[in-house]
Amino acid sequence: MAMHSPVATSAASPAATDPLSVRPFFENKARAFWTLQAAGWSGYLVLRSVVGISNGFSLEKIIPVIIEAILGYCITLLLSTLYGYYRRIPRIMGVFLTLATLAAATFLYAALNAFSFSFITTTQPGVTVTLLIGNLFITFVVLAGWSALYFAINYYLIVESQIDEMRALELQASSAQLAMLRYQLNPHFLFNTLNSISTLVLLKQTERANAMLSRLSAFLRYTLANEPTAHVTVAQEVETLKLYLEIEKMRFEDRLRPSFEIDPRAERARLPSLLLQPLVENAIKYAVTPQEEGAEIRVDVRLVGQRVRIAVSDTGPGLHETRHSSSVSTGVGLSNIRERLAQAYGPDHRFESRSAPAGGYSVEIEIPFQLENVNREAA
Repeated sequence: MAMHSPVATSAASPAATDPLSVRPFFENKARAFWTLQAAGWSGYLVLRSVVGISNGFSLEKIIPVIIEAILGYCITLLLSTLYGYYRRIPRIMGVFLTLATLAAATFLYAALNAFSFSFITTTQPGVTVTLLIGNLFITFVVLAGWSALYFAINYYLIVESQIDEMRALELQASSAQLAMLRYQLNPHFLFNTLNSISTLVLLKQTERANAMLSRLSAFLRYTLANEPTAHVTVAQEVETLKLYLEIEKMRFEDRLRPSFEIDPRAERARLPSLLLQPLVENAIKYAVTPQEEGAEIRVDVRLVGQRVRIAVSDTGPGLHETRHSSSVSTGVGLSNIRERLAQAYGPDHRFESRSAPAGGYSVEIEIPFQLENVNREAA
């Protein structure tokens, strides 16, 4: 019985699914107001009636209580309208008007109660000082309690609304960051691929140019058309890597030697889309490009208990100062992957990189084995 009754219905929130939460009750604020108002004053009527007839039932005791409850119900409806207006004006003025309105409502309620009581119990109805003073205390307690409950519930609703807005903003920021990280593909990869296609055209090797252009188109269609925050299966991620490597293999030919070992049990596991592409790109830049004989790039995915373990390794020269930097040719690299893993799994993941003493570099990722679509399915 203690809140303003707007006609709008608030949007559902995640907390509404909590069985211990009171928020579902307040999803429809108008319905919640009328429910509380009716339940509160009905309870007040029952309580006052029980007290009134504790020494014996009589109409003289019941009728004034019924009138008192009806008057309180009507006065608090007026208070809810005025309080709703006061909440929209400057705070100091609103507090002053609230207190003045509460005092006036208390006096009016006490006067009406005194009059109704005298009308029923005496032959000469009227408001006496004794009756008025006797009613002031109880009416003040009732209306002050109602007012306190009104402002407490509305404050609760305001706080919950602000929490929802903060959660929505955090979700938008998280989605924007994931999209930014996903779209940070290597501009040099695109430049080199287009340059290679141009060279093949100049050399009149149209079949190879068409094949390379077709693969580039398919890769870009996947990276640009799909939801950037989507999770895909390991099988989908591996197919995308193979498409990417086919494009690069047309540039490096036998110098680039990719191999895949995928545990069939892990193929349905989900992970952020294009999570492994920067690792393969990193290996091409630092293992294949600087060596005349090129290098082998190995992608290994295994299911270990309820964890998916992914390793990307190469047979390049291993760790050196340039490669140890947190950025690679895209300007993102390993730090990009760390951030995406943190966004997707929080602390429930592992990311390690190491250089073998005999040469070669490897990155190992361990994530939870998840089959459900965490975000949105990739197209």
